[in-house]
Order: sequence, then structure tokens, then C-alpha cells
Amino acid sequence: MKNKWLQIALSVLSLGVAVLLVVFLPQIVHALTGKPVSWQQIGTVFGTLGAGEIALMSALWLLSLLAYTFVLTNSLPGLNNLQGLTINAAGSAVSNLLPFGGAVGVAVTFAMTRGWGFTSRSIVVMTLVSGIWNTLFRFILPAVGIIALLAAGKAPNATVANAGWTGAISILVLCVIVAVALYWERAAAVLGRVLDGITRLLRLKFHASDAFHKLRADTAGVVRTRWLGLSLGMVFFLAFQWAIMAACMYATGAWPGPAESIAVFALSRVLTSALITPSGAGIMESGVAALLISAFGVPATPAIATALLFGFWTYTIEIPFGGLALGAWALLRRRNGRNAGAEPPSAISKAQ
Repeated sequence: MKNKWLQIALSVLSLGVAVLLVVFLPQIVHALTGKPVSWQQIGTVFGTLGAGEIALMSALWLLSLLAYTFVLTNSLPGLNNLQGLTINAAGSAVSNLLPFGGAVGVAVTFAMTRGWGFTSRSIVVMTLVSGIWNTLFRFILPAVGIIALLAAGKAPNATVANAGWTGAISILVLCVIVAVALYWERAAAVLGRVLDGITRLLRLKFHASDAFHKLRADTAGVVRTRWLGLSLGMVFFLAFQWAIMAACMYATGAWPGPAESIAVFALSRVLTSALITPSGAGIMESGVAALLISAFGVPATPAIATALLFGFWTYTIEIPFGGLALGAWALLRRRNGRNAGAEPPSAISKAQ
């Protein structure tokens, strides 16, 4: 009971922090950049949004949700896209309400997929595989953002450019090594020895290779046969999310350029990992606005409007949408349960 009430208190506190960060976003951005802006000015920008722009953002948002269902269907063979959309929406809603909502989201996923007849083992594998692919691409995104800026010639000097290329390529190489090790047994053995060497160097009292080989054994079958579908699902999901940000930038007058928009998008996805608030709400908006203003010279009002609008499409709207998905699933489950209970014994025996 104490843990339950502690979790509730932490959740309320975390949501409160997120609300405060959004409410005082103009003041926070002013403190970070020195650029004054008011909510009235931000509201004026929102007032200029047209129906066509909102419809475009809505379509891109729905396409991003659909793209991610392919990550889930490839992680759990037998799952269809509608089911994937339902568990994605419901899990996102929970994660967006709780500071550590990922665990609760997994519980919701288990309840839904078990109700559809999947085994606990296959659900665990789906959770691991989708989590691994999300983590890999979360590492890849900053490298992509750095490369985009460097390719566009946005580095201030050669030293910074060289450091950027070195860092970006190192991140990509690390991600490739991990991905190959998950697929290829010989590479897994080499990586396991490297991990053990690192743990010995750090004097840690556990065998990292054992944990890695267990993870690989749990996920090897899906990774070997479905890595391409998983990767394409993540690529299209992130591409549509970037397109949402680009649409927000154009609609508010904050477009800084293609390379810059990719860098801002990469930062936004990294900041969603902040655990202070659910899905980094408030923190993401502050970081996006500060980067647009300080690094790319975007005026404060359009920058903040972009950050808030993008936060709406990638965070806020997922809560009611996920609630509707969860409610529909519960309603259908209850109705199916009543129908099964009302079915006459003769019909049951014939069905068996």
C-alpha cells in the first residue's frame, strides 16, 4: 500500500512539474536565451494556423502511428496492424501520464496480447526486441543530426567539424556492432569478451557477457528473420515524426533549414528520455525552443510555438487517443466475455 501511494504521489508530482514547465515555458526560454516572449504572442501564432495545416499534421501523425505498428508486428509474429495500433496507443497513453510509465505500459501490453491468445514467452520477446530497436535508433538519431549539420556546412570551424564527424561515426559504428552481434554468433562472442573486459577494467562484479548472451538467446529468432521489417518500421516512424516537426516549423514560421530541422528533431527525441517528467514533457519543449533560438537564430515566438505544437502531436494527443483505444479494447473484451458465457453448451461442444 505504501508503495502504491508513493507511486501515485510521484506521478502527481511529475505531472505537476511537467505542467509548470509548460506554463512557465516563455520565462524558461527567456532565462536560457535572453529572448522575451509572452503567451499572447504565442497565441497569435497559433491563431494563424489554417485547416489545411492542421489536416496535414493529423495525417502525418496517423501515418507515424501506423508505421510503428510494423515494429510491433515484426516483433510479435501473428499480431496484426490494428492490434499493434491498439497496444501502441494504450501503452503510449500510460507512459505519457506516469514518470516511469514504461513498466505499466508493458503490463497493459501483456494484458492485451494475452487476451488475444499470445503466450507470455512471445510477449516477452516482443517487448525485448521492440525495446532494443527503439534504443538503437535513439542512439542513431544524434549521429544523424550531427551528420546533417556537418554535411550542410554548419560547423563553425574545422576542429569542430572533425570532432563532429568522429563522434557521429563512432556512434554509428557502435550501433552497427551491437546490431550485428545480435544477428551473428561469432560477432556476439567477440562483443561478449569486450564487455567482460570493460567490466573487469571498471572492477564491476558481474559478467556482462552472460547478460548479453541471454538477451541474444531470447531475441535471436525474431532478430534473424525480421530485422529488416523492424528497421524499416523505425525508419518510417521517425521520418513521419520529423515530417510533423517540419510541418510545425513551416506553419509557425520557424523553419531553420533541412539540416537544422533534423538536428532539432534528434534533440527532441533524446530529451523525451528525461525521467523527471513523463516522456520528458516540458523538458523537450524547452530544449527544442532553446536550440532553435540560440543555435539557428529563429525568433523566440515561432520557436516556442513550434515546440508546443510538436509536443502536442507527439505527446498530448496520445493520451486521449490511447484512452479511447484502451476503452474500446476493454469494452470488446467484456462483450466477448458475455457472449462466450451466453453461448449454449451444445454450441460450445460443437465448436470444440
